[in-house]
Amino acid sequence: ALRFSEPKAELLARQVEIVFLALPHGVAAEFAVPLLQLGCQVVDLSADFRVKNANIYKEFYAHDHPAPELLPQAVYGLPEIYRAEIKNASLVASPGCYPTSILLPTVPLLKAGLIKPTGIIADALSGVSGAGRKVESDYLFVECNESVRPYAVPRHRHLSEIEQELSLAAGAPVTIQFTPHLIPINRGILTTLYLTPADSTADQVGACYQAAYGKEAFVRLLDGDALPDTKNVVGTNVIEIAWRLDPRTGRLVVMSAEDNLVKGASGQAVQSMNILCGFPETAGLC
Repeated sequence: ALRFSEPKAELLARQVEIVFLALPHGVAAEFAVPLLQLGCQVVDLSADFRVKNANIYKEFYAHDHPAPELLPQAVYGLPEIYRAEIKNASLVASPGCYPTSILLPTVPLLKAGLIKPTGIIADALSGVSGAGRKVESDYLFVECNESVRPYAVPRHRHLSEIEQELSLAAGAPVTIQFTPHLIPINRGILTTLYLTPADSTADQVGACYQAAYGKEAFVRLLDGDALPDTKNVVGTNVIEIAWRLDPRTGRLVVMSAEDNLVKGASGQAVQSMNILCGFPETAGLC
């Protein structure tokens, strides 16, 4: 049986070296401060340390940042992109589910200059668990069943970290159009990205992905006619990625599928913990 106790930083610091914070935005930072002061490493699954600019955090999350002094030391916990930084971090800000599904397919292409940093469109379909556990009728499965609808248009709060990381990859400000949708499944995210190639070919895109992710345990690059499917990744820490260059429109269409509760949340946090501890990155994950 699970045992619950009052979460006290002093007690936790005597018992453990690493603490996962799975708390609401604004609350997580209040726990992170004393834990870090007591010498613990922290992996935070809230958004409190994902956004480096406290003003942007306030703009998207509607309250002042509880611990802006910690923002400079926080490492964005996307292991495939920031593995070296995570290894030496004291505070890891684990990414959101939508950002993971968008950033992993897009960051390598921006860094390589294979796509233009303008006109990026992302449409994402998420299982109901992606909207959180809030007790609101709109997010009850009985209301979502047999229904598909967009939500948080046009400013989902994950835009703050998505555009931050895309801008870092591009070396210039990036603004995207992002529309999330709720679909009547329990878990899983399927994201479709519409990108503008910078005179690049499908072979160059494939080579870029191979260089970035060919040896990654949790990134599955799909060849041939295969396309991402949530049923292939649910319950795993794997993200599937496929791409097609559309000769009619000149657009590069990139698709990804992940489990929003694993690669988009808890699994990715464990992956970061493995890096912090020097464990095999796949330990405890599939």
